[in-house]
Amino acid sequence: MNVATFIASVFDGQLPFRVEAYDGSVAEPAVVSPANELTLRVLSRDAITRVLTHPGELGLARAYVAGDIDLDGDLDPLFELSFPPLRQLLNANNLRSVLSVVGASALRPIAPPSVEARPRGALHSKSRDRESVTHHYDVSNRFYEMVLGPSMTYSCAVFSTPEDTLEQAQARKVDLVARKLDLKEGMRLLDVGCGWGAMGIHAARHYGARVVGVTLSEPQRAYATEAARQAGVSDLVEFRLQDFRDVTDGPFDAVSSIGMSEHVGRKSLPNYSQLIWDLLVPGGRFLNHAIGKPVSHSDDPQPTRVSELNRQIQIALGLSGPSKTGSAFINRYVFPDGELHEVGTMVSMFQAHGFEVRHVESLREHYALTLRRWVDNLMKRFDEAVEEVGAERARVWRLYMAGSAVGFERHHLEIHQVLNVRPAQGKSGMPLRPNFEPTF
Repeated sequence: MNVATFIASVFDGQLPFRVEAYDGSVAEPAVVSPANELTLRVLSRDAITRVLTHPGELGLARAYVAGDIDLDGDLDPLFELSFPPLRQLLNANNLRSVLSVVGASALRPIAPPSVEARPRGALHSKSRDRESVTHHYDVSNRFYEMVLGPSMTYSCAVFSTPEDTLEQAQARKVDLVARKLDLKEGMRLLDVGCGWGAMGIHAARHYGARVVGVTLSEPQRAYATEAARQAGVSDLVEFRLQDFRDVTDGPFDAVSSIGMSEHVGRKSLPNYSQLIWDLLVPGGRFLNHAIGKPVSHSDDPQPTRVSELNRQIQIALGLSGPSKTGSAFINRYVFPDGELHEVGTMVSMFQAHGFEVRHVESLREHYALTLRRWVDNLMKRFDEAVEEVGAERARVWRLYMAGSAVGFERHHLEIHQVLNVRPAQGKSGMPLRPNFEPTF
């Protein structure tokens, strides 16, 4: 038996994609259709070793990231395929078959890919959070420019139409936040998790706000500082390498947190909410923009049928599954220690700490469009990306962004902006019918 025939046998003759293996063997799909115009390329015996020694998502993720397997074609159809449980590989008959193909030495574990993260210390301690954040962000500003484009904005854009450029949509997003916060000249804005500075620079340049932006990434801080200088707002903007928990120079008139609270663990949310409350003036506004997970539909009398492979990939990408901290793929390769929370949990948390929640907006479809643009950017410059950050990390980004786009499109993921006010003697200071429409 050769490698391709063995893989086909796992599917009981219903192979849903083409297989090409390192031993020269090939297996064709049972039925050719647009849904299975994929080719799984098994490039080395290490791929089988990784799956056998770590059955499930971690073994598959390691094989893909290490380049032991590759996928030719659009990744979207991958989420439509039916796939037998990986534990089926370990039954006696299949194990004997695979060992006859690859040999008993294939059961010896091999080292994981070099880009796998293993943060140390207490979960969500300051030192561990810094390690986790720098794993993802301290990669290469040039790489992020390739993926994110000129806006260097690493969060959901806001589209007027699907034909908008990514830069137009990202400008609209930061302006939407500014308008929700009702920024005015001279107001102090704290931008928590400021990234490469887009929000802070926009707030200073177009609204005259005085901005403090904090990040745990030194490359981000340096980039943002230079971008502020080039935009002519250095006198209004200060970007710091600082944990938000160490900000003590309040009060601020407004706080923005865009794509940052996903890094705050569930147990740390009360402290997060309280610290922001303490830093705001009475009447100040706080905008939290975050990815979340939908409420489980396990009680739905007619639940959506999800294929086994789709289920496994969704879990591997952290889009579903029982773990609140995500999954092996997300935790090891993308956002170590990241946690997604259902929007109701966030709203309840903010209200429990005194905030009045005034406006909640879903941007789910907008993030799908954003991710599609990022994937396009990456694939157009994939060879450059590999040269800049290495093949392992480039493959991580391809899988993570493509899978996330599908997750938003199919409502496995959500994203919401939650606008809060710290009331002043029971008054919100909000107009009866606020107009948040961006001017960009």
